[in-house]
Amino acid sequence: MDRLITIIGPTASGKTALAARLAYALDGEIISGDSRQIYRRMDIGTGKDLSDYVVEGVPVPYHLIDVAEPGYKYNVFEYQRDFLVAYEDILKRGKTPILCGGTGLYVESILKGYRLQPVSENKELRASLASKTLPELTEMLKQYKSLHNTTDVDTAQRAIRAIEIEEYYKNNEKDAVLSFPKIDSVLIGIDIDREARRRKISARLKSRLEEGMVDEVRGILDSGVAPDNLIYYGLEYKYLTNYILGNLTYEQMYSELEIAIHQFAKRQMTWFRGMERRGFVIHWINAEKKMEDKISEIMGILKRF
Repeated sequence: MDRLITIIGPTASGKTALAARLAYALDGEIISGDSRQIYRRMDIGTGKDLSDYVVEGVPVPYHLIDVAEPGYKYNVFEYQRDFLVAYEDILKRGKTPILCGGTGLYVESILKGYRLQPVSENKELRASLASKTLPELTEMLKQYKSLHNTTDVDTAQRAIRAIEIEEYYKNNEKDAVLSFPKIDSVLIGIDIDREARRRKISARLKSRLEEGMVDEVRGILDSGVAPDNLIYYGLEYKYLTNYILGNLTYEQMYSELEIAIHQFAKRQMTWFRGMERRGFVIHWINAEKKMEDKISEIMGILKRF
């Protein structure tokens, strides 16, 4: 099958394991649609779960994981560029491409069939905003657009970058997009009950901390990555960095991070439901079904296309 298959769902819904099992069944390869798994050495905190890419002892090839160094601010434009390289390579080799991820912006940027303009750093603007607080930056950003994606105001750095992009588009033709091929995709969504999702998120956070997530973040900081650059990535890297710096106690870090991940998963689902309102057809399957039943259901969906 040469049509793109896309698997989306909130964090802790089992996307990776399902995508890997499907790729094994279809002789396919996975292209990650996760904005943080891009980075090397950010393994536990981003939930790469690389062991999931081995099915029945067979490694399933994956792309766009571990392609940038921590501290680098990889963007959607770069993602679209790198996605196309991987996608065309997979097709050229006669394999089935499977896009899998929870970063709605990355996924939708591919499926909508347009390419965003790269926006360069505006040093003067950044200098003028450097002394602003996060609430002040949030209010400024609201003057440009409605804040449907609150990830933009997760940190001051993110808010400044969002303002920088909006200011660029204010003074340049936003419609002057670069060519990007229209890619047809069968879109599969993993539907997980809210309480089940919450239980899995809480259990996974506990497990990741036991696996050494604090040491992972400390090691990245010790390698020379500035704390602010790690905080920029949000969630685990924001809260664990603040814990390591002494800004939070362990109990505060744990509690606030757990709440933040639950809120993040809710925002992911809001994005995916918004995709349906924007015209995408998502075939939802129950996350609690057995793996073989989910694969069978997906195969049935694929036969109709």
